[in-house]
Amino acid sequence: MTLAISEAAGAGRQVLPRLLAGVTGGGRAGLLEHEDLLGPLPLPASTASKRADRARAARLIDVVERSGLTGRGGAGFPTGRKLRSVAAGRGAVVVANGAEGEPASAKDRLLLTRAPHLVLDGISLAAYAVGADRAYLAVHETSSRLAAGLEGAVAARQAAGIDPVPVTLVGIPDRYVASEQSAIVQVINGGPALPTFAPPRTHEKGVDGRPTLVNNVETLAHLALIARFGDGWFRSAGTPAAPGTMLVTISGAVARPGVYEIELGTPLGTVLMQAGGPTEPLQAILTGGFFGTWLPVETAWHLPLTLRGVRAGGGTLGAGIIVALSAAACGLAETARVVRYLAHETAGQCGPCIFGLPALAEVLAGLAYGGGRQLPERIRELIPLVEGRGACRHPDGATQLARSALRAFAPDARWHAERGPCGGVRYGPVLSVPGDLEAW
Repeated sequence: MTLAISEAAGAGRQVLPRLLAGVTGGGRAGLLEHEDLLGPLPLPASTASKRADRARAARLIDVVERSGLTGRGGAGFPTGRKLRSVAAGRGAVVVANGAEGEPASAKDRLLLTRAPHLVLDGISLAAYAVGADRAYLAVHETSSRLAAGLEGAVAARQAAGIDPVPVTLVGIPDRYVASEQSAIVQVINGGPALPTFAPPRTHEKGVDGRPTLVNNVETLAHLALIARFGDGWFRSAGTPAAPGTMLVTISGAVARPGVYEIELGTPLGTVLMQAGGPTEPLQAILTGGFFGTWLPVETAWHLPLTLRGVRAGGGTLGAGIIVALSAAACGLAETARVVRYLAHETAGQCGPCIFGLPALAEVLAGLAYGGGRQLPERIRELIPLVEGRGACRHPDGATQLARSALRAFAPDARWHAERGPCGGVRYGPVLSVPGDLEAW
């Protein structure tokens, strides 16, 4: 089983890109192009010895654990530890989460569209590592063109006899909460696309009650490269505490919005300059997307892009979303629009989502577009009544964004409260909020 490149090949420091090495032009990398670039799927030939297979699978988990790879879907949990936990059970199932529920992110769709075989390699390797006999790839059911391309990629691999475990595509509703891992598992089990109460966690009891490994598709793409080139190669990028690379989606007031592959630990300002730099003066940067945090630009600019680095500055890294907010825009209006969307996108299973988020959205909209001296304090009172009380993290993500807005835009909040809306409310929307076509 190939788990590391040769010493000579691994001696030099890997130059970016890694995940995006085969992404050129506007086309999809076919199976032959993928194998020409990276070589065949690094799985051993079938063996009659289950003991030998288990030993090889354990070595693969060891390599992933030594690499320091963490989940790229937002939580940042150690991937090797998750593999080991699921492998310890019986009848494991693998689920690849390619349903990008975060509207501000585009990285997963890019990978699935342009480098599908890298993700499918990762799914097969993960299934081998945990001993799974079933594997699923979840995408939004509205993404018919994406699904058709993925079905073609899966069929090509089946015809070539590559994957020991067939991959089944699963369509889930295009809603924010539907991409949460327990919601995807519930869809596969024939239920509604809603998060379930925990415990048990999906790694303990998921699809059909089996131990289920749920990983973001970027995480699995990294796993496919680590299996080929080894943990030392992976660690040659990034920092000792946060090794490797990650995909970031950059939007807002930058010259070249898009998806970029960066080394972990790169200062946020340097990343923005790779996207062509700001097109106008900035006041704040949103890190982490709709469940993220607003940071004043002077705070965010020098933060290293790692989970700990961004958290130390008061932010969240999440799934690698960076939005540059123009000084001419209104951060309170942007936040109000997002929280209104999140209030509509709840699972509707508990009080904080049914009552708390709509109330918070209404007060935020009042502050952004109307004004009132009591509104900032009312927002501060509502936040602790919502967060930490839900069945899932949905209400907590919304309150995190709202709290960060009051902190990052404190002078604006005072202005709105005392004098009414600022001129920034007439600035065009920065964040693309689904369904938000009408004016306030």
